[in-house]
Order: sequence, then C-alpha cells, then structure tokens
Amino acid sequence: MAKPKTAKLHDTHNDLGANAREVAVSVLNATLADTMDLTNATHMAHWTVRGPQFAGLHKLFEEFYNQLNAVSDDVAERVVQLGGTPDGTTQAVGEKTRLEPYPSDLRDGLDHVKALTTRYAALAKSVREGIDSTDEAGDADTADLLTGLSRMLDKQLWMLEAHLG
Repeated sequence: MAKPKTAKLHDTHNDLGANAREVAVSVLNATLADTMDLTNATHMAHWTVRGPQFAGLHKLFEEFYNQLNAVSDDVAERVVQLGGTPDGTTQAVGEKTRLEPYPSDLRDGLDHVKALTTRYAALAKSVREGIDSTDEAGDADTADLLTGLSRMLDKQLWMLEAHLG
C-alpha cells in the first residue's frame, strides 16, 4: 500500500504523535470518501431496484445505507478528534473516492447485488489496509474503529453474496 499523503492538522491536546495523527487522518479521509460513495450507491440501488427480489432487497439496501451513514459519522468525527478536517463534501467524495462509479441504469435486483458486491469488497480491502497503516503508525483507536467497519462490511458482503448463490 502506498504511504498516505500528509494531512494538515489543527492544534489538539490529543497525545498521539503528529505522524500517527497524520497517517490516521489521511487513511480516515480516504475511507470517508469511499464510505460515503458506497452509501450513495447503496441508496441508488434502494431507490431503483426492481424484480422478484424487490421487497427483500429494498429493505436490505436501506439497512445497509443506514449503517454506512452511521459509520461515516464516526469516521468523520475521528478525523476531527485527531486535529484534521473531514473531506466529506459531495465534491470531495466525487474527486477522492477509490470506488468505481455506480451505474445509474441498473434496475434488476441481482444486477444491483453484483455491482454492490464488487464495491463492498473493494472498500473492505482498503479498510483492512487502513487498519494495518494506522496500527503501524501507533493509533490503536483508529485501527479499532476501522476494524469495526471491516467487520460490518464483511457481514454486508456476505449477505449480498448469499443472493448470488
């Protein structure tokens, strides 16, 4: 994994070293952009899903985007705790997301599941890399936050994959 770019930090009484905070803020902001992008993709799937699995998938997608939205808040707040500024504007998310753009023409439930599966897997992978980076930098709390996100994403990925047989 490439070394994250150095983040500009504000003064704080947080006793983590500057390097640990810089690494964590960079990892967290990248994760925030991806998580917000995935939230929007899942919301799009919720709005546009059609087909025999409509009822179940509509409800599942709603549950997923609500969970993602809550964890986005935790990630952004951790950025601020470390003296950073969250990159959470629509423009920043569009510019910084590492996920593939979500197709706006999908309607079939299983097509949505397939498209979301690849994006959930990609985010889960980058989150695990972020766990390692923040842990190595000395920020166990951020690594723990990301570990919780990793568990959530793995469960959501498993539930999506279960629809694919």
